[in-house]
Amino acid sequence: MDLFFIKKLIAMLIMPMSIITILLILAILFFKAKPKFSFKCLLSASLLLIISSLGFVADKLILPLENDFEPYSRIDSSIDYIVILGCGHTTDDALPVTAQLYTCSLQRLVEAIRISNIHPEAQIITSGAALGDEVANAEKVKQALVLLGMKEEKILVESFPKDTEEEAELIAPRVRGKNVILITNADHMSRSVNYFATQGVTVIPAPASYFTKGLGQEKEWSYYLTPNPNNLVQTTTAWYEYLGLTVQWLKTLFK
Repeated sequence: MDLFFIKKLIAMLIMPMSIITILLILAILFFKAKPKFSFKCLLSASLLLIISSLGFVADKLILPLENDFEPYSRIDSSIDYIVILGCGHTTDDALPVTAQLYTCSLQRLVEAIRISNIHPEAQIITSGAALGDEVANAEKVKQALVLLGMKEEKILVESFPKDTEEEAELIAPRVRGKNVILITNADHMSRSVNYFATQGVTVIPAPASYFTKGLGQEKEWSYYLTPNPNNLVQTTTAWYEYLGLTVQWLKTLFK
């Protein structure tokens, strides 16, 4: 079985909604045979769902990840490459290519255009495999860049890497020793920087796609007490990143 698939399957099974689903199934299965156990599973699933869906919990979890690096601002040195890590899309020819991109890919693309306007000398590298789609994410992001006015010859495509670790491995030989700006989601930046450092590449982080905004503003009571599915997505994202950082750290112990 493919190692990439196994990693994704294990990660999926220990995400909050998967754990909640498993607990609910256990509650149903043991409703008559072990009512006390069934009740504990139901209570645990309910508490996990509610807590994971609260705004202040979601922000507390993801804020340390997003605060690791400042947003990119102009530097005096020239830049050789702007690397956009892959995220996702769904090919649908009835839609403009920008509408086919997932939000994360679109936000990374926008950040790349902003930085390219600051550093027009830099080449752009798009990255990401197809992962079930007919077109690689790297190619789809390139199409969107061209649609928005970027010159095609300025864009290099790495369409084979399936995850961040592979992206670092495949892109590193091209950019090693160069000035490289790395664009990915703010919560994903620490793990990405670590992977490139492992390959001998020191990148300049340019985090995009922030979850936490306006935390200094006064919040309504619903922020603390009302579950929201968007908060559950944010909690799941933070959970996934902490898991990835833990795995990354464990790998360093066995090298």
